[in-house]
Amino acid sequence: MAIECQLLRQQLDKTAIVESELENDVLIPDDFTAETRQVLTTQRIKQHFFRRAVLSSYRGRCCMSGLSDTRLLIASHIVPWSADKANRLNPSNGLCLSAIHDRAFDKGLISLTEDWRVLLSNELRQREDAFVKAVFLPLENQPIEMPEKFKPNDQFMSHHRASVFLDGARI
Repeated sequence: MAIECQLLRQQLDKTAIVESELENDVLIPDDFTAETRQVLTTQRIKQHFFRRAVLSSYRGRCCMSGLSDTRLLIASHIVPWSADKANRLNPSNGLCLSAIHDRAFDKGLISLTEDWRVLLSNELRQREDAFVKAVFLPLENQPIEMPEKFKPNDQFMSHHRASVFLDGARI
C-alpha cells in the first residue's frame, strides 16, 4: 500500500522526486545514485562557546580515555540539552568525551559515580564483543581526569545517574 501511495504521488507531481527508504529493504533500486535536498533545520545557538569552554578546561583530552584529537572529541552534556534550558551552556554541565564515550554516556551505558569514577551499566558489562572488552571494561571504576576549571556539577551527575543511566534504579 505504501508503494502504491508513493507511485500515485509521483504521478500527481511529476516534478517532485520523492524517495522513501523502506526499513525492510523490500525494493532494491535499479541504480545506486542518489540526490540531495535542502531542509530547514534547527541549530543550537552559542554551542560553540560550550564546546570551547569544555574542551579547554579538559586540556583538549577525553576525560575517560585521554584521546586528544579534537576532531573526535565531544563537549558532552551531563544533563541533556533538552532537559535543562537554563544550563545548556553551563560548562559545569559538560564533560570532554571521545565520540564513542559520548555516545555511550548519552545512551546511559556509562555514567560516573559520586567520586568521579567510571560506572558501567550491567548491559555493557555483560557484552561479549571484543571492542567493548577492550575499550569500556578497562575503564570500570577508573577515575576520570578532572578539568582545570568548570568542575562537573555534582547535582547534574546525580541527575544523569538517576534519569539517563540504564542502571539508575540500582544505585
